[in-house]
Amino acid sequence: MRQKRAAIYGGTFDPVHNGHIEVARRVQKLFALDEVIFVPACVPPHKRNSGISSAFHRFAMLILATEDDDHLCVSTIELDRPDRPYAVETIARMQQELGSDYRLFFLMGADSWSEIKTWRDWQRLLTMSDQIVMTPPGYELGAAALDGASIADVCGLSEGAIARLIDDAHAPKAFLTDAVSISVSATAIREAARRNERDKLRQMVSPSVAAYIEKYGLYRN
Repeated sequence: MRQKRAAIYGGTFDPVHNGHIEVARRVQKLFALDEVIFVPACVPPHKRNSGISSAFHRFAMLILATEDDDHLCVSTIELDRPDRPYAVETIARMQQELGSDYRLFFLMGADSWSEIKTWRDWQRLLTMSDQIVMTPPGYELGAAALDGASIADVCGLSEGAIARLIDDAHAPKAFLTDAVSISVSATAIREAARRNERDKLRQMVSPSVAAYIEKYGLYRN
């Protein structure tokens, strides 16, 4: 029996939007994941002074956005431990929580991958889980090379070919894919909410999230 596969999808999600959901669904299908776990950050280390929305509201919107998809779920693992916000700690706690039956993947964008050496315990992080790196079309693989990192460029490969690469991997890999991208801007969403542009807001977030934003007057100030 193969291990179950779960991907950790971390971020601020202020708010969660259609781009986030599209990424999760496409990655879930492409990598044959049993679940994609959204992990809202309590206070991201790089945004401590930027005044993000409360954890309560961001968590609630994630629940609304994912409630109709059995492959998507939300974890409070970082909200419960705001004193330990780093990815390497989240992965360790998630692995402990899920157990050895699960093979973990960690989603990140190409910008984060290019800065991975600035992350806390980044070398240890690369040994703890596979990484799914979402790259823009034409992204240069050479720019992402890291000493000791096992990298698989799966751009353009079928689901079956990727499955074989995963099954054959005996150690964590970084899988680079250009099959997913986020084209929605959270800044544009907040601006639409501030201006009370309801039609524009509903083009970028799910109806339930739009209704939540309007009900609680989020992003008005």
